[in-house]
Amino acid sequence: MLRSCCCRPLERYMGRRSSDGLLWHLDLKPHSFGDFSIAAVQANSSMEDQSQIFTSASTTYVGVYDGHGGPEASRFVNRHLFPYLQKFETEQGGLSADVIKKAFHATEEDFTRLVKQSMPVKPQIASVGSCCILGAISDGELYVANLGDSRAVLGRRGFDGERNSVVAERLSTDHNVSSEKVRREVQSLHPDDSSIVLQCHGVWRIKGIIQVSRSIGDVYLKKPEFNRDPIFRQFANPFPMKRPALTAEPSIVTRNLRPHDLFLIFASDGLWEHLSDEVAVQIVFKHPRAGIAKRLVVAALEEAAKKKQMSCKDLKKIEKGIRRHFHDDITVIVIYLDHHKTYSSSNHKEGSLGYITAPVDIFSNNFDEVIESSSDKILTRVVY
Repeated sequence: MLRSCCCRPLERYMGRRSSDGLLWHLDLKPHSFGDFSIAAVQANSSMEDQSQIFTSASTTYVGVYDGHGGPEASRFVNRHLFPYLQKFETEQGGLSADVIKKAFHATEEDFTRLVKQSMPVKPQIASVGSCCILGAISDGELYVANLGDSRAVLGRRGFDGERNSVVAERLSTDHNVSSEKVRREVQSLHPDDSSIVLQCHGVWRIKGIIQVSRSIGDVYLKKPEFNRDPIFRQFANPFPMKRPALTAEPSIVTRNLRPHDLFLIFASDGLWEHLSDEVAVQIVFKHPRAGIAKRLVVAALEEAAKKKQMSCKDLKKIEKGIRRHFHDDITVIVIYLDHHKTYSSSNHKEGSLGYITAPVDIFSNNFDEVIESSSDKILTRVVY
């Protein structure tokens, strides 16, 4: 497929690594009607979290993709989801829940084709997948779509009668079978499969393998022919499957933005394992904007260190790979909602576009997925 993106110059995106060589952050940049901050920390040998932001005069897209089993699926989503959003939005004359569903489905289909092509040389790619959390803001309307257990949380001013001056409101649904509601949902779709959800060592998993019920990828849990493939059987043990155990159908929430909506936090589950929605919202509300995403990541690292009865300073000395025993990859994007602003009143020229992505791998500082062009030039490249 062809990919087209318009972007401002590369130097605006590079961000910086902190004293922790596995932590990257971009302190503060403008979007369509406010500011945003982004940060990520690597724990895995290969960074499995990917993230990106696209902003234009009327639209802002935000994506956080939490890979599992390897980085291939999250990197694939990082390359393909936004272009499909732009394509279908243009074709249908505007953003809608249907546009978002089509973009997710097209990305899933493309990745499935890639898996089929790659199986002879890399059979394990059939077990690679990614959770996704997508935010899209257009004409004062917010869309949040997700697969898996990455999460979007709104910070808004409290209404009369509410105890707190700022309130955390979760906008996404965690598709994780640790939730009884999600277990029942999965079991209802597989009434003739008593082993669809199993408890292993105190943890609920689909087929005893995976906790999330929705994702891009994980093809061997969706397509029986991959599970039965002799090449894949050299890599993993087969199991009986009558129908797809996972789905790529996103949950989508639509909301008109209101004056009391202050900011949005999009993050992979690496953050939410250590910080509650309420704690994260309080941190953003009480501290300056610049570097706020990094502040959230560091707060999560401090909690992870406490759980291991060690200092955060010592935690930061642990190298990638081994670090995964202490915390997961963590990615955070904070979007401030300044309702009195428009894109043209910011420091950017009317009509200019921006595309920002975190490094593919923080340890190697690999930015090979950042696309560079001037504001009036479209750079087209072939991917996969």
